[in-house]
Amino acid sequence: MTATSPAATPESDDHHSMLLQDKTVVVTGGNSGIGEAIARATAAAGANVVIDYIDDPAHTESIVRDIREAGGNAIGFEADVTDVAALDRLAAAAADAFGGLDVWVNNAGIDTKTGLLDTTVEQFDRVIAVNLRSAFFGTQIAARRFIAQGSGGVVLNISSTHEDWPMPGNIAYCTSKGGIRMITRTAGVELGHYGIRVVNLAPGAVDTPVNAATMADEAKRTALAESIPLGYIAGADEIAAAAVALCSDQSRYITATTVVVDGGLMHSAAGL
Repeated sequence: MTATSPAATPESDDHHSMLLQDKTVVVTGGNSGIGEAIARATAAAGANVVIDYIDDPAHTESIVRDIREAGGNAIGFEADVTDVAALDRLAAAAADAFGGLDVWVNNAGIDTKTGLLDTTVEQFDRVIAVNLRSAFFGTQIAARRFIAQGSGGVVLNISSTHEDWPMPGNIAYCTSKGGIRMITRTAGVELGHYGIRVVNLAPGAVDTPVNAATMADEAKRTALAESIPLGYIAGADEIAAAAVALCSDQSRYITATTVVVDGGLMHSAAGL
């Protein structure tokens, strides 16, 4: 078993194909980790991509440059997802740049790594604002545009196995992800007759900057990998591959539910 994702094969580099040709995709928190991987993958699948960011504009511009040099279309847009008016401006920027909106990815997220007894009001409110409130209003704003356009659309929420699986010491984060699950279920039911799909993608252990401390600790990384039935920690590109598929017409009958991408970790570790 290996502790990290196996190297991509030449065949796997083509797995995105052009599943999102000419679609316009917004990715919140799209300049790092899973969000960056989704931005790059959806662009590789033919989409016009709007990368939302709150910091590191230079890195955002480097992602945009890479996408354009590869023949794709992308722009960066600075928007604080806790500001509903900013989310509305983000949607408008996507429509203005590319003529419409087809996919909205609620990816932005933070955690506190604090338990119930230690979490402050400020910490809790911040996690809920970034993770949950932004997903609610992002879904609302995207859905209103989809309905006005009359052509359906997709909202993809990046949740977590911790929407179901408790993580002691990170209760605000788990609470936010549980809320995102219910947004997905309820909005998916409400919006289905408009041709709008709402789906959760719930990653397990992923090698991203958020998990840098664990990745840098050989013992912790190995122990985590050994707890995963498939035997390795995913790369962000593997989560992005699932995101592309869920946003495409290949998944047109999937809505109001969560798709877990965790190598079997949740069922193995939690005994579910």
